[in-house]
Amino acid sequence: MRFRHPDGSTVHLAYCTNVHPAETLDGVVAQLRDHCEPVRRRLGRDRLGIGLWLARDAARTLDTDPSALRALRAELDRHGLEVVTLNGFPYQGFGAQEVKYRVYKPDWADAERLEHTTALARILAGLLPDDVREGSVSTLPLAWRTAYDDTRAEQARAALRTLAERLDALQELTGRSIRVGLEPEPGCVVETTHDAIAPLTAIAHDRIGICVDTCHLATSFEDPHTALDALTAAGVPLVKSQLSAALHAEQPHLPDVREALAAFDEPRFLHQTRTLTAAGLRGTDDLGAALGGDALPDAAPWRAHFHVPLHAAPAAPLTSTLPVLKTALTRLVGGPRPLTRHLEVETYTWQALPPELRPRDRGRLADGIAAELALTRDLLTDLGLKELP
Repeated sequence: MRFRHPDGSTVHLAYCTNVHPAETLDGVVAQLRDHCEPVRRRLGRDRLGIGLWLARDAARTLDTDPSALRALRAELDRHGLEVVTLNGFPYQGFGAQEVKYRVYKPDWADAERLEHTTALARILAGLLPDDVREGSVSTLPLAWRTAYDDTRAEQARAALRTLAERLDALQELTGRSIRVGLEPEPGCVVETTHDAIAPLTAIAHDRIGICVDTCHLATSFEDPHTALDALTAAGVPLVKSQLSAALHAEQPHLPDVREALAAFDEPRFLHQTRTLTAAGLRGTDDLGAALGGDALPDAAPWRAHFHVPLHAAPAAPLTSTLPVLKTALTRLVGGPRPLTRHLEVETYTWQALPPELRPRDRGRLADGIAAELALTRDLLTDLGLKELP
């Protein structure tokens, strides 16, 4: 979906296809038919933006076979879809029964991460619509915090510098500008937007910036205005923003609140949980660890890294951090010029919701995704953006 900002620029809105796991190119093509086009039709749109997630095997096929890339471009056109952004965070296995810590491998100290991200940039340059010259790729925030020493930190910095050089060369070759954004996430080396400033200013390249995920921002109790103002002041490029909402528990000491939270403690994904105390941010790597004892103080609200549907907050006594998303979106695109032009709804946890909240079939999943996009569309038009055909 495209929107005209009051300054005349175009803001793109997509939804991320990592909610439909597929490891191969055939699986990706099936997603377009079975999921993405039905969402587009529900919204009554001739064209819908999607943020593709391409696993390692699918990316390798597209990067090494020009005919496969042309065929995917044709499939996108046939289904009324367009791509300006890719989710390059998960490498493979995102649809496995247990993902947890595996999603952080390979990290930016591993050569595979550089090669995979370079491949994604080349693929995106070939998928961009004819009238679009800029694409974005989100990626993991360097590494998970453990086993990350000075040697691996230097390897990661070197890899990102090499990536920047490759992105420069790609623009010279194709005329398309592809930028890559580190996506801060709780528990990682770059957990917050503040943590991103030092490594990104050290690289100091306008093609390497940040992807602000509003669920992660909220989970770490970051104030959107403070965070975005600091990034802007530091000259960090805001490559894209993933629009998502975290799980919020106002009174985690109450038994009924803990019981409600326990329903979201599922085995597939990691749900880092945080609380803000007088001594600073405290947290656990997973929701179960927070619920299992006294690892996390419960005198103040808890937030868990669980991407809940934007349009449907959990039932009381829980809620979501949608207000944080709204505040961030106002700062991102509600000013005299947009801080980023790539927005991506990223609720990948539909099938990880408590059983009674999960969509029972493809149709209900498409209904939910369309409702999220409709809500986001209304937020954008309320900010003065105009929806384009």
